[in-house]
Amino acid sequence: MTAIRELLTQIPDPNLSINERVRLRCHVAKQFERTGNYEAARGALEDVWPSFETYPRIDMLDDPTAAEVLLRIGVLTGWIGSIRLIKGSQQLARNLLGDSITLFESLSDPKKTAEAQIESALCSMREGSLDVARGLYVDALSRLDDDDGDLKALGMLRLAMVELLTNRLKDSFRILNTGAELFEASTNHVLRGAFHNEFARVLRTLGSGTNRSEYMEQALREYQASIFHFEKAGHARYQACVENNFAILCMHLKRFADAHEHLDRAQAIFTRVGDQPHLASIEDSRARVLLAEGAVSRAEQCAFTAIKTFEKSDHHSRLAEALTTHGVALARLNRHEEARDNFERAIHTAEQFGDLQNSGLAALSFIEELADLISEDELCSVMERARTNLHDTQDPYVLSRLSKCAYHVLSIIHTARPKWNDFSLVETLRRHEKRFIQMALEDAGGSVTKAASLLGLPGHQSLNFILQNRHRDLLNARTPIKPRRRRLFKLINPQKDE
Repeated sequence: MTAIRELLTQIPDPNLSINERVRLRCHVAKQFERTGNYEAARGALEDVWPSFETYPRIDMLDDPTAAEVLLRIGVLTGWIGSIRLIKGSQQLARNLLGDSITLFESLSDPKKTAEAQIESALCSMREGSLDVARGLYVDALSRLDDDDGDLKALGMLRLAMVELLTNRLKDSFRILNTGAELFEASTNHVLRGAFHNEFARVLRTLGSGTNRSEYMEQALREYQASIFHFEKAGHARYQACVENNFAILCMHLKRFADAHEHLDRAQAIFTRVGDQPHLASIEDSRARVLLAEGAVSRAEQCAFTAIKTFEKSDHHSRLAEALTTHGVALARLNRHEEARDNFERAIHTAEQFGDLQNSGLAALSFIEELADLISEDELCSVMERARTNLHDTQDPYVLSRLSKCAYHVLSIIHTARPKWNDFSLVETLRRHEKRFIQMALEDAGGSVTKAASLLGLPGHQSLNFILQNRHRDLLNARTPIKPRRRRLFKLINPQKDE
């Protein structure tokens, strides 16, 4: 706060030009942003931005100053629009940031161009357009080097967030490890807190999918480190986000009382700062914890509250998550038609805005909860959506769910009610696997490569491995492998010929 006060005392200086005074205001606004005080940041720029809905007054400014104004106001539009649940605010923010990018590029300023791209990508993330965000982060990072310190670290952090949201865990882990030295060298406690929080989320996801207790223990330490840095920075909003993430970790460890305690802390902070979207996220997290405890009726109420908030905003990914949570609760309360509507809406909402991961997860939950109550055609359609949208996931827990759902669908569609006294699920699944491989080989004319493609396998080696190990009687269905013609070279020693 001392630095902000010093900057504020400089602004009235009559010797300053209009551009110098506005640049000082931009600097003050950025300092307020760092502590999550977005309204104070907006107030610092009121001379050039009198109201949220109006375009900034930049006509009298030179290009470098105008570009900086557009950058700062674009960032604030994204944050304030998100917190106030203003529809269309993320598109408005991207427009402002796009104008700043155009100016920075005309000024041949790659660092500021990258900063504006990183902020524009965050707006896309809020809406669920994760592929768009990834492309912007990658392009921004290509303009930076290690001398750009905190800015490069921020770009890497947010790219790691995108990879985690799309369950590319190895990529997220690699990015964070690669940038660890940049974060450790930073004096910015907000940035360091965010790094520990994101690293903890990756570890938690890996641990929940592989039952590796050491990952969970490390995640606990990372969350504690994150809270320490956010307390140092005075960023209550981010501290509350960590409390929410901490609660989900406690849920996976079946420490439900601790989970609710962390959620209560987060809820108190978000209530104090008036952050409705994050309060809705707490309701969704609370619903997930209650479902894990078996308190289904209370979970349904919490998830419904979250949905009503997200419906008013641009947070499409969070809406899809809350709809999925609510769908699970409704299904377990035997309100099957309502549950079905929620799952279908979650799948469509996430897909519509480019969040294939959440669409795929909603499809999995649909199958897990309602597979026995929907038609075979619809079951196949939902399973295909799940498989397609989750095809590149690296989350072991999601992969396990995907496999179990596939087996369940196969058992429903292709198996009459069995005689349980001699039933074997493994043998049944192997029989169906053989049937599909045989059909694929027939339709591919015996080409293993084409058959593997039809089956959605990564290559002919995968199919050959299955044939050699599980279905050797189908080997003859392959096109005979022609031996390669080899050219023979006769080596002649001229000296011996003599």
